[in-house]
Amino acid sequence: MKLEALVERFALNVAAQTEAIWRGDAKTGNKHARKYGAAVDKLLAHGDTGRDALLVLLEHERMDVRVMAAAHLLRYRTTEAKAVLEEAAKGQGLVPFEAGEALKRWEEGTWALDPG
Repeated sequence: MKLEALVERFALNVAAQTEAIWRGDAKTGNKHARKYGAAVDKLLAHGDTGRDALLVLLEHERMDVRVMAAAHLLRYRTTEAKAVLEEAAKGQGLVPFEAGEALKRWEEGTWALDPG
């Protein structure tokens, strides 16, 4: 599968998970989390080339997609990823909470989404 298709799969399933959570449908949300998790695993298996492909999502129209991409890119592109997470964390709701939690784990040294 091409890197662009994996990036698209990641974004679509992050958005679908968020929609499912807002509907209170955890089962469907978990299904989409597994799908975007598989997509990001395949991207990361390509090393920095896969990480570079994911960078485009830091400017995605949806905050949830930006935040999830940034969370996975913290080690690789710390400055850019932190900027996305810090901006998102200023808001209220689930996605800003997730952004804040990612930043907290990063600062604690317990973050491990892409150990390298």
